[in-house]
Amino acid sequence: MGVIEVSGINKSFGETQAVNNVSFEVTQGRIFGLLGPNGAGKTTAIRMINNILIPDSGTITINGQQASAATQNMIGYMPEERGLYKKMKVGEQLIYLAQLKGLSRSEAKDAIRFWLERFDALDWTGKKVGELSKGMSQKIQFIATIAHDPDIYIFDEPFSGLDPINSETLKEVVLELRDKGKTILFSTHRMEQVEQMCDEICLFNKGRAVLKGDLREIKQSFGKNTINLEFQGDASFLDKLDNVRINNRSTNFAEIRVLNGQNTQDILRTAMSHAEIYTFERIEPSLQEIFISTVGEDNINPKDLG
Repeated sequence: MGVIEVSGINKSFGETQAVNNVSFEVTQGRIFGLLGPNGAGKTTAIRMINNILIPDSGTITINGQQASAATQNMIGYMPEERGLYKKMKVGEQLIYLAQLKGLSRSEAKDAIRFWLERFDALDWTGKKVGELSKGMSQKIQFIATIAHDPDIYIFDEPFSGLDPINSETLKEVVLELRDKGKTILFSTHRMEQVEQMCDEICLFNKGRAVLKGDLREIKQSFGKNTINLEFQGDASFLDKLDNVRINNRSTNFAEIRVLNGQNTQDILRTAMSHAEIYTFERIEPSLQEIFISTVGEDNINPKDLG
């Protein structure tokens, strides 16, 4: 039995169906990623798991119990819209929120001090939240989510607003929680974060779950049909290639999806005739490429994929 079991849930707002017959299961000690473009239904699904919204139909269970106010206490939830009180001081607020989750004041103080030190933020204790930058507020929200040490964590776009250094620290903490046997569900539209962290995924598009399963198995199933090409020289040859799709193109790099049995040696010969080649490597496709292949280019806006 999964720690979180979602079965056939639906949710509409007026004539818009935000979540359409979605099912998935999150097992203990795994990181499960809900991914897809902005507006795909991820946050609506998360709110139903947290009993903030009620499904129109379908069922959700947490540790075998139907999602309810009681199951909310089993979860550390970090919403996409941050919910800190801007006029309260950081230390007072974190202790207050931890006590709401069942810690004594003494336990809350110890936990908060530990995590503030971990995030190099102990000197923020006396600051009001409204005085903090977006990235600083993000770290405080994360500490508020994990301080009471629940067994289940749900993070909605947890890396939004963080610089690369703090993103890496947060990623390390999430992986440590997983290694301690915690169950983690997080939502993001940033595909590279999922590839670095997740054990399993459920890919959303237009309210539907269009692909789900073990991340490693999914990538293997698509085969090594993608080329990483690094080069120096005229990049115009990329526009002349037949039966390919160019992804993640930049001045001296391209990720090339090979289509319709195109011969990769022909691609290499064309590239060599126009540029100096540093890397020509056949690889499994990126998650972004898998997503595009699954839902079709006409159904997404690439800007929504980060």
